[in-house]
Amino acid sequence: MQLFYNSDISENETNFSFDKEESRHIVKVLRKRIGDKLHITNGKGWLFEGELTTADQKNCIVNITSKSVQEKRPYSLHLAVAPTKMNDRYEWFLEKATEIGIETITPIICDHSERKVIKTERFEKIIQSAMKQSLQCYKPILNEAIAFQDFILNELEGQKFIAHCEETDKKSLKSQLQENGNYTILIGPEGDFSVKEIEIALQQNYIPVTLGDTRLRTETAAIAACHSVAFLNE
Repeated sequence: MQLFYNSDISENETNFSFDKEESRHIVKVLRKRIGDKLHITNGKGWLFEGELTTADQKNCIVNITSKSVQEKRPYSLHLAVAPTKMNDRYEWFLEKATEIGIETITPIICDHSERKVIKTERFEKIIQSAMKQSLQCYKPILNEAIAFQDFILNELEGQKFIAHCEETDKKSLKSQLQENGNYTILIGPEGDFSVKEIEIALQQNYIPVTLGDTRLRTETAAIAACHSVAFLNE
């Protein structure tokens, strides 16, 4: 199944027009013709099936023939991950986390962060592409980058964890996770969280955890955490 994404389509639509870029892709690349079936999601859980009634490179139109709502996951995962020095590593994390299953992503700027400015436009495109590729109808929310000190003061529901490399008392993340819950997990930059940041997180009732016996890169740690949550809730 080829899945298309457009945030503007609603459950009340009977016809839908694709923009010029998508229309060209449908006609020139996918070689779709009048009468062909297309599947569209708005990223809010809805899956629409439509029949192509106009196959024009500048404006493809589908008649909506059916619609349904994809079931939500039994859990909610929010990963707050420091931007990596190399953008492609963070992009890899975004792609794989979307495929595995995640609700919210927040880039956090930490004391040891080497990259403090990010461009969310490209990140959004990667998330959209991964959502379509994995045939999911809920698009993860990508928040704007925020300073660690500001993020940590947010009142968040559910279990809260901070994964760090300091030689202190930590529990295995997998041993602490409770099924079908809401989770927030903090992943630091290449230089790890500072001692001060860890102390602040503990004061805000974050549980210090480890993700294994080896030291992981930021993006690898984020994926390990994401997979641990998904595996528990299968």
